[in-house]
Amino acid sequence: MDDQQIYQQAKERAEGKIHFYIHLAVYLIVNLMLMAINLKTSPESLWFLWPLFGWGLGVVLHGLKVLDVFNFSRVKKQMIEKELAKEKFKKQRDENK
Repeated sequence: MDDQQIYQQAKERAEGKIHFYIHLAVYLIVNLMLMAINLKTSPESLWFLWPLFGWGLGVVLHGLKVLDVFNFSRVKKQMIEKELAKEKFKKQRDENK
């Protein structure tokens, strides 16, 4: 891997983290506003919990992806290598016909 590829990977990871932090900030601000509205207008019914948990699941999954907890890049690389091997085999088979 050359310096340009290393730089590109680092740039993409940094951008991914920035997007996650923006997502997290918007999630917190909006859900705090929804909580305030809910508690002010109808405290007997806590409806703000639905978007809090639903959207929260999305934020957690986004964070896991950005922090590379599941290492999607390794799995993706393995899948690409497997597909390349299949394509090379097909090409070789077709050339031998």
